[in-house]
Amino acid sequence: MTAAIPNKLAFVALWLCITMCTGCTSLGPRTLGLDDYELPKGGLALTSMTYSPGDPVGPNLPPAELAKVSLPDYVVEPPDILLIEGVKLVPKTPYEIQSQDILQIVVLGTQPDRPIAGQYLVEGEGFVNLGPGYGSVRVGGMTTNEAAEEIRDVLLRELNSAEVAVNLFQVSGQQFVTGQHLVGPDGTVNLGLYGQVYVAGLTLDRAREAVEKRLGEYFDDPLVSLDVFVYNSKFFYIISEGGGIGDQVVRIPVTGNETVLDAISQIGGLSQASSSKIWISRPTPGSVGCDQVLPVDWNAVTRGASTATNYQLLPGDRLFIAQNQFVAWNNIAAILLNPFERAIGFTLLGSQTVQTLQRFPEGFQRGGW
Repeated sequence: MTAAIPNKLAFVALWLCITMCTGCTSLGPRTLGLDDYELPKGGLALTSMTYSPGDPVGPNLPPAELAKVSLPDYVVEPPDILLIEGVKLVPKTPYEIQSQDILQIVVLGTQPDRPIAGQYLVEGEGFVNLGPGYGSVRVGGMTTNEAAEEIRDVLLRELNSAEVAVNLFQVSGQQFVTGQHLVGPDGTVNLGLYGQVYVAGLTLDRAREAVEKRLGEYFDDPLVSLDVFVYNSKFFYIISEGGGIGDQVVRIPVTGNETVLDAISQIGGLSQASSSKIWISRPTPGSVGCDQVLPVDWNAVTRGASTATNYQLLPGDRLFIAQNQFVAWNNIAAILLNPFERAIGFTLLGSQTVQTLQRFPEGFQRGGW
């Protein structure tokens, strides 16, 4: 096994010499330039730019720590969770009372100790319970005026006179509208009895209009409020090279306020396999691949509190952390040399066994092995 160690060191030394001769930059603590970044093939180009606090943000000056921008109007996508509330849901006339509706009933002329005034639930079979002494009245399938007449006729059996007012306080269908709604894989939200509404790719205002349009088939001029309850569809990605043993990808939700420093703090900083070569690959809508690559001067951001390249991260950004070449070389060399070390180890073990058998041909029997 000891014979493999000099071979491994010689292989790594040879690799270093070849790399230096081919023009790779030397590693060490210094200011990084554009030439220091080894970018993937495909025509990507680094964008060089200067930044001073207070400068306006423009196409050639991406938002950074002291010049952040507000994200554009939020676009709904699966699997966001929307919060929808019915502000005004008045059924189209003539409306027939259904089970689970809530009626506002006020009756004049009742006994003082047994008033009828408040909200009453229409039970499963269409009955509304008016309380002790008055019993239940069947109102299911009636309009509010018909229900008022029916309640009055029943109460006149116990009262000398009765004036009844019935209004629809809440329809049963509101329970399907108000609440949290998941945007499904097909881009729709389910409104229960009122069907599904396609909202993927819409801003919040347009999604609200789509929901109101669908409800307009059942209600007069419906009005709802719509907001995002859980943001599940907008992320940026942190990609860390693993020093020759695989890359790590971390997906982080976008809040609209993260910078490069914030992002790296969420993964606990740079690992032993990482270098200080960092850049952002930013997709451009309508193009193939990434059109903008922004180098990050990690040493200036962390040691000098520079804000110039502490860029604000936007949805879809790829924050790439390059590997430490020494760690990568060591891991690759270990992978390449490991089969040879094992073969040499088995060879030495076999040779030792043969020598032992030759020196002690009867040792296994008389020596007590």
